[in-house]
Amino acid sequence: MGEIQIHTDQLQVVPALLGGFIFILGLCSLIVKERLYLSETLLATAFGIAIGPYALNWVDPSGWSSDEKALSQEFSRYALAIKVMIAGVTLPKKYFMREWKSMGMLLLPVMSVMWLAGSAIVKFTFNISFLHALAIGACMAPTDLVLANGILKGIFAESHVPRHLRNVLTAESGANDGLGYLMLFFALYLMRMPGGQAIGTWFYATWGYKILLSIGIGIVAGFIARKALRYAEAAGWVDKESFLSASITLALLLAGVCRIIGTDDILCCFVAANSFTWDDWFRVETKDKGLQETLISLISLSFFIYFGTIIPWSAYTSANMLNPWRIVVAIILMMCLRRLPVIVLSYRLIPAIRTWQEALFAGWFGPIGVSAIFYSVEAIKQLEGKEHSNGGRVKDIVYPIICAIVFGSVIVHGVTVPLVLMGKRVKTSLSASASSIWNQSNRRMSVRSLSGQRRSRKLERGDSQSYMPEISAVSTVDKRGLSFYTSSPPEPDNNNNLQNIDTNDNEAVCINIGENNAEAAGVNLRSSTVEVAFNDTLVSEDNGLYITEQRSAPPSLPERVVITDKHADAK
Repeated sequence: MGEIQIHTDQLQVVPALLGGFIFILGLCSLIVKERLYLSETLLATAFGIAIGPYALNWVDPSGWSSDEKALSQEFSRYALAIKVMIAGVTLPKKYFMREWKSMGMLLLPVMSVMWLAGSAIVKFTFNISFLHALAIGACMAPTDLVLANGILKGIFAESHVPRHLRNVLTAESGANDGLGYLMLFFALYLMRMPGGQAIGTWFYATWGYKILLSIGIGIVAGFIARKALRYAEAAGWVDKESFLSASITLALLLAGVCRIIGTDDILCCFVAANSFTWDDWFRVETKDKGLQETLISLISLSFFIYFGTIIPWSAYTSANMLNPWRIVVAIILMMCLRRLPVIVLSYRLIPAIRTWQEALFAGWFGPIGVSAIFYSVEAIKQLEGKEHSNGGRVKDIVYPIICAIVFGSVIVHGVTVPLVLMGKRVKTSLSASASSIWNQSNRRMSVRSLSGQRRSRKLERGDSQSYMPEISAVSTVDKRGLSFYTSSPPEPDNNNNLQNIDTNDNEAVCINIGENNAEAAGVNLRSSTVEVAFNDTLVSEDNGLYITEQRSAPPSLPERVVITDKHADAK
């Protein structure tokens, strides 16, 4: 009879813990994401810390490789490559051509200001030279696409974030993840070479070889892959599984090739994704299949569990100027000053960000994550073995600082949505209580049955400034005969969630454009006149006030009753 053996080495423990966490999280995923609105990456990071070497010590990545930081970089490299490929594929066709002005602003002046602001915060907080701070700040200049996925995807994003804003933030994150090389190597070359030589090397080695070459490879590779896949699909050569995984395999191919020749693999994958879906064919064909979203979720959870186990807690001591209070101050300043001010001040120059509320959202949700870890290890690799360089303490402190800032970003952006929604619920409860008291002291809303050419009274402009009728809908969306239009047409997909219709038999019909729904459609109720055509019924909503005209009832629905202003009977 053989002996019973219990294996507790990392090779057996890691798959058990990883699979167990993701499985249990999946069992309550709807509660976590659609009721509590908690970030999966926040939970994954907390789990990683719990099982890591500084807590339960069940997992210690330092024993997996002789170079833990190199392992972290390769993990982040392929996580980013796959993620930016999928992000590029999900953008509408010819997106960069249509939004060139917005993307130009976000990727050049805005990203440069973010780099300089982050560098200034690092210099101020950790008392290092500005050149060294430029290298560390460059690692945090990109907005992280893996962390942003929790904000730009899911029920909260679909309900509260307009599609055009989700698209521009996705495109920005995908592109600037690869453009971080420009900022990083500018500082690194200045540390290692005289000024003139550093600038020259930066132009031909970074701009020419890493950036422009990777863009060229991405355009050509995406074009060839698109034509080849369309031909194979038309000829009946490709099965469903291979078709759906085409973008993933293309990302792995390009990441490997660019790694071999030493160019920018992350940027190449994103450019290839845009070229691959330039005509929108692949995006439409794979839109509702779910494979890509599933893979993104698995990669994100796996990476942030790993990240939780590698945070160097022992490095945060006063001996190397990384006191806990400095770390906390750096996180707070980075969240508040790195991105938010420049977006709010410049959003009028960014057509894809239409209102100051959208500017606040875009400025706040610019997380620091996987790409920052990738570039921090790249900085260490470039400075190691070059003792004659002016690298100073950068290679010793960049990794702990970046890990701390990423951890802070995971926490801050992970709890923002639940806190905002909690505040809205409290405000709604208080408003409901106040409304109940008001309604008890005023006469009931006047309801009149209308037919033929009868009309409700048009509300006066003075009413729009002092009173907004409390009209709400209680049923689900009814798409029969509805159309939505404004002076600037919204995105096509926005028609699905604009109007709620209360169709209680012979009682009432109310077309309601609430503030949240209007914002989701890109409509500013304070500056737009919204018109909704319900068959031959016209309902105009001007600054929140309902003006209703009904000529005849659609045959498929009962006779209409229009709810008008509480203070005026329908005539």
